[in-house]
Formats: sequence, C-alpha cells, structure tokens
Amino acid sequence: MSEILLQIDGKEVRAEKGMTILEAAKSAGIFIPTLCHHEKLEPFGACRLCIVELESRGSSRLVVSCVYPVENNLVVRTRSEKIDRIRKMILELLLAHAPDSFVLEELAREYGADRNRFEKEASFCIHCGLCVRYCAEVKKKNAIGFVDRGIRKEISFIPEIAAKECMACKECFPLCPTEALQAAFVLTMGLVAP
Repeated sequence: MSEILLQIDGKEVRAEKGMTILEAAKSAGIFIPTLCHHEKLEPFGACRLCIVELESRGSSRLVVSCVYPVENNLVVRTRSEKIDRIRKMILELLLAHAPDSFVLEELAREYGADRNRFEKEASFCIHCGLCVRYCAEVKKKNAIGFVDRGIRKEISFIPEIAAKECMACKECFPLCPTEALQAAFVLTMGLVAP
C-alpha cells in the first residue's frame, strides 16, 4: 500500500491510501467526535459531528472526516472556533431529540452546548443510523429500518422480522447513543404480542 503524509492539528500523520481522515486521526491518537461511526460499518456521515477544516492547494473548506479520504499534503484542523461553533449547534439540535443521552450530555459539556436552546421533540432518535446499518450490514437481518423522510424520519422495527430475530440478538441496543432503542423494541413487541 502506498503511504500518504498529511498534517492533523500540526502533527505529521502517516496514513494508507483508502483511509478516511477520521481513521488517520484515530491511528495517530487524535480524537474527533462522532455519533454515527462504527468500525464494522460503512461510513455514513449522518451526524456531522466529525466535521473538520482542511486546507489543500491554498483553499480551506469543511468536510465530514468519516467519509473524506486522506490525500497527500492535506492540512487538517479538528478544533477551531468555527468547528466548535458548528459542533455546538449540532449538539443543541440533537439534544432537542435526546436531552437525557449521556453521550450527548458529555459532548455538550465539551462544546458548551445548551441542552435547552431548542424546543424538545417527541422523538429520542437522532438518526445516526447505527442500529439500522448494523442490522443490515453486519447481521444481514434487516429487522429495523428508517420510515418516512425529512423531519418525520424515524427508525422502526419490522415486527415480523424483529419478533423472530431480535430477541436472541439485541447487538444493536448498546450502539444507540440515546439509549432509546431498547424502548422502541419493547413497544414494537408489545404491538405484536397476542
């Protein structure tokens, strides 16, 4: 494999072709927050928390590090006033959906996010897609999926499949950053119970 040299937060980082900025940073011990990334899953870029600023060929732009491939001579900043402001806003929006999530609360403290900035929503799902993708990509069961689109988008267990597959599995439950997935499963099973 050909080696790629880039700079992340002033540190020279060696990466392999095909790696993302997030993977390169992680391999160098540099933390970039993310909610939708999992090493067993294809990159998704849904949460946008892993946004970074990069300079290449004299220009600067924001990219989502979990899907952006490394390139030679990239200069990456994982923290700046601009990045922190964006992450703070993302967290405040997510906290409107899941105000009691321990993961979100910890990140909110780090970025100074106000959990009460936006009106609370009826859903606890933040649409990270971890449960849906894990069930489809790793378990190959497709017992959970997204329904609807836009602001009405939600996750939903497919009762016919979930009743057979999920009771013995439940591997997606600990992946949920809002810890609400198990409650959604119990509700679904309550609807199909005789």
